[in-house]
Amino acid sequence: MISDHLCTVSWRARPRSFVSLMTLYESNFIRFGWLVPDLRQMSGSMRSVVAGEPALELSVVEQCRYTTTLGMSYLFEDANGQVRDPELEIRVYHDARLAEARATSAVPAHPQLRRLSAGLPRESDRRWSCNMLLNKWLEYCAGTGHRFALPAG
Repeated sequence: MISDHLCTVSWRARPRSFVSLMTLYESNFIRFGWLVPDLRQMSGSMRSVVAGEPALELSVVEQCRYTTTLGMSYLFEDANGQVRDPELEIRVYHDARLAEARATSAVPAHPQLRRLSAGLPRESDRRWSCNMLLNKWLEYCAGTGHRFALPAG
């Protein structure tokens, strides 16, 4: 497994700077590799199911020559059926080896995520917050055993 400890500029050193944001995107790309062996080969929607964890869904929204846009969500069950939360839109830049969380649902459905997001600063820190969420979430998902196996072909 490739580690992100070799990212040359620590995003912890100067949070919210452009350089640290790009390093965070690089770390996101590496961590995506822990879950999906080759994002370029992915198509459609895939689910990863791990005992004791919510199912994780990854869906291709758009594929281009140098980028892939994905949706990533946990699937929760509640009284009204299935809920996707958080709903992240992620753009992967294959040539630059970066992954950027571009958007998230405006108001998270899960109560614990709603409480956490209520304390976050607004638009000025949206990119940083959204990408830190993705970075930590990818680490957590890999740690709990989530993986997406691509069909043999």
